Amino acid sequence: MNLQAFLNPKQDENIKFVASERFVDENGPVEWEICSLSTEEDELLRKSCTKKVPIPGRKGQFMPELDYNRYAGKLAAACTVYPDLRDRTLQDAYHAMGEDNLLKAMLKPGEYMEYLQKVQEVNGFQNNTEELIEDAKNSF
Repeated sequence: MNLQAFLNPKQDENIKFVASERFVDENGPVEWEICSLSTEEDELLRKSCTKKVPIPGRKGQFMPELDYNRYAGKLAAACTVYPDLRDRTLQDAYHAMGEDNLLKAMLKPGEYMEYLQKVQEVNGFQNNTEELIEDAKNSF
């Protein structure tokens, strides 16, 4: 057995994606830049979007519940390299505080869903956004 392939993995490259045809410059639609997260970064993000909810009929017992919509928004924001969603001027222009809120303010609902799907694809998720949202709806 040769472990060389595991010692030198291929590095992920950021991808360019036109999130909306509405953002244009002299060259046409502006491409956004998306990176992938490490598994450790993703775990921290998931943990920040998970809360403990009481188990019905079991006093004092709780189970973790992931807020899928919040997680998807935070994942998309964390993976967005360009435009810089932390930029104060950009947040002020859209009257949005926080990177995930800015992303939602900048994109129309359909564009946002397509962007979430692209971010998940970049991070190696097989499920598309519609399936995740459907799962979230069914969990309530």
